Amino acid sequence: MTKTFINLNLFDGVKNEIVKNSYLTVDDKGKILAKGIGTPDDSYQKVDLKNKFVMPGLINAHTHIMMNPVTNKLEYLSEAEVTFTALKNLQTLLHAGVTYIRDCGCPFDVDIKLRRLQEDGQLGGTEILPSGRPMTMTGGHGDFKEDLDGHVTWGHLVDSPDEMRKSVRQEFKLGAKNIKVMATGGGMSSTDQVDDTELTESEIRVAVEEAHTKHMTVASHAQGNNGIQISLDAGVDSIEHGIYVDEKQAEFMKEHNVYLVPTLNACAGIDKYGVGKIPDYMIKKNDIVKKDFFKNIGMALKKGVKVVVGTDAGTPFNSFETGTTDELELIAGLGVSPYQALLGTTKYAAELLGITDNYGSLDVDKFADFLVLDENPLEDIKAVQQKDKQVYKKGQLVK
Repeated sequence: MTKTFINLNLFDGVKNEIVKNSYLTVDDKGKILAKGIGTPDDSYQKVDLKNKFVMPGLINAHTHIMMNPVTNKLEYLSEAEVTFTALKNLQTLLHAGVTYIRDCGCPFDVDIKLRRLQEDGQLGGTEILPSGRPMTMTGGHGDFKEDLDGHVTWGHLVDSPDEMRKSVRQEFKLGAKNIKVMATGGGMSSTDQVDDTELTESEIRVAVEEAHTKHMTVASHAQGNNGIQISLDAGVDSIEHGIYVDEKQAEFMKEHNVYLVPTLNACAGIDKYGVGKIPDYMIKKNDIVKKDFFKNIGMALKKGVKVVVGTDAGTPFNSFETGTTDELELIAGLGVSPYQALLGTTKYAAELLGITDNYGSLDVDKFADFLVLDENPLEDIKAVQQKDKQVYKKGQLVK
């Protein structure tokens, strides 16, 4: 049923302004038919939002829906366990106001399979842009143990450009929309350090060549400075984490429209809750990088790099419920305005995911994914943390 939402204060996700006394008319397919000021003279059902603030649904560009941030179990998971966990996490995300995600690495390609169900109309809720299984070197970040039947379930083990080409094509065949490459070590892998360079530039370049000829993007897990550099040289679309990004790299990223998805909440969660609860090597790695991490991301923001909200949700103590809004607060805390932080979960996030035709802003012909807040998010970023906020997905109230 077509309906008109009235008496709302609108942040459209793009302009740095609140348009008071706005309305949105939404059709029965969940798309915005009209928007304006006042109460339109139409015959549609009216929904009074009582002078509250409306903004686009949140986009989280870096999740791992198969992970449990409490148990932190990664090894020897069955496909049934992965799928069960992913479905629970998608429900949690939706009720938290996250209406679209990019998943950045999932065993058994479960994210791709769930996305197919969404495209067939069999699964609603938070929508997924899937990456499938990530690309890692033998022994690298993402080479987790096999399942109980002896099969590798997490990363594709690629040790040459040809192996990379074949693995990317396999993910393309299954339906991936993004390719995740593990350029460096990481916090959750026990045998490497975050500044270890793992994939080579030629391997990553092949991933980029294959992806870009097939309407896919490439996201590079790149924490160390050298891994960031070879990823940029290879032409990736986004740097994930970017702990040791330097000023020259930040300037390059701004000039060439390469996005940065820092996932600050992953570091903050371990720092706050991890001691005595996760392996010591994770704590030590986190302690080494945390000061430089926040400093360097702050620098990139000031340089004008497009910083996108992603949380690495599912990693230790990295909640699907609160992580996205916590990330917004962490980004704003680096010295930028709430508006600049919010662009990372609206306009910039939609650009990175390639979904601007339908998402990322509240405008005519786009889907009506939106939040209803008591306070103005452009004045206080904590407004999005409201626990009882209303969430609408394609014009329907999430219950």
